[in-house]
Amino acid sequence: MAFVKRLALVFFMVIANLQVSKGVVYKVGDSSGWTIPGNVDYKKWAASKTFHIGDTIVFEYDVNQQNVVQVSYQNYTTCDVPKTPLASYKSGNDSITIKYYGHYYFVCGVPGHCKQGQKVDIRVPRPSPTAPIQPPSSSASPPASSPTPSSYPSSSPSPSPSPTMETLAPPAHNNAPLSSKSFLGITVMSLVMVLAF
Repeated sequence: MAFVKRLALVFFMVIANLQVSKGVVYKVGDSSGWTIPGNVDYKKWAASKTFHIGDTIVFEYDVNQQNVVQVSYQNYTTCDVPKTPLASYKSGNDSITIKYYGHYYFVCGVPGHCKQGQKVDIRVPRPSPTAPIQPPSSSASPPASSPTPSSYPSSSPSPSPSPTMETLAPPAHNNAPLSSKSFLGITVMSLVMVLAF
């Protein structure tokens, strides 16, 4: 009987850990991927998502025709790709894990592509302390606030405010979806019941 209790305990702990640490994977542009617009409005695509720390953004594209460059807010709005961007990706299947609250600005560095709309602003809002955390959803409504300057330092002069430690610091608490937290609570209660009997 003791073995069964221990086995149940290990099982529930493994399941709880998997559920709480799970992030959502978003493919930029969905089935169209990262390409010169025509099929995808990346602004609408991003506005229809609710991004959270731990989520992964995937850019899939033809390496002979596209790339991905992470830039500052100023470079994003002007489509000016600096010689030393915040990050540059060229694999054709780039995965970027969201680590901080704020904005992640990405453009295609191929001349003319950004001005044709091949750019995306991934906004990761800080959850309000009084509102419940919403689960990630691909059908979430667009955020009500307007874009703010990037919270990432720029390698070129920019009128954007300097980032603060609060802006760049990872969250002090787990930003898992509410359903995962509920699952964890149920798991803990189940463990208590198993160990009590």
